[in-house]
Amino acid sequence: MLYLVPTPIGNLGDVTLRAIEVLKSADVIACEDTRHSLRLLNHLEIRKPLVSYHEHNEARRTEELMGRLRDGANIAIITDAGMPGISDPGHRLLRACIAGGIAYTVLPGPSAVLTALVGSAFPAESFFYGGFLPVKSGQRERMVTEAAAREVTSVYFESPYRLTKTLEVCAKVCPERALCVARELSKTFEEYRIGTGAELLQHYTAHPPKGEIVFLMRPSE
Repeated sequence: MLYLVPTPIGNLGDVTLRAIEVLKSADVIACEDTRHSLRLLNHLEIRKPLVSYHEHNEARRTEELMGRLRDGANIAIITDAGMPGISDPGHRLLRACIAGGIAYTVLPGPSAVLTALVGSAFPAESFFYGGFLPVKSGQRERMVTEAAAREVTSVYFESPYRLTKTLEVCAKVCPERALCVARELSKTFEEYRIGTGAELLQHYTAHPPKGEIVFLMRPSE
């Protein structure tokens, strides 16, 4: 059986009891970065065989893991943080299991997307999640323009090194729109900062951001 197991997005205390139970019972744990995941597993005192499973070897590893599943192994997939399959590896193997009739389950648990959405206090009845904002400036501006036209909250991941560039675009495209930078969620320096593009640009130009960032735009009204 395949288990998709969410892991803490920061605070290790957020791991669920069921996630610990599954990781202890798995025959093998597929993880995005074995060195990163080993820290969590050592914290939980779990000793299991690990295999790397990331965007650069996902196709090859999927075949290998499917072979193990067909032989009766229980496999758990974890990523560096959050829910496997949400901008992280896991989707390809899950599709292969569905096509091959292999049993699977997805454990509920930590999610940076949902945590940031609730913490922003922006409308959450429905929302749009767009993954990582593009690196190229033209594509980023187009995506911000599309978000500004939506009638639901838009949620993205963003790099701290490109945040000010995104805020510059927002200040130009939708200068009055409320934005939220949700940073370092569940960690010591957790921050929810809400303001217009110009206001946030002024702050983060003076205080360069660090860490993991979820970027949200309030819907048009």
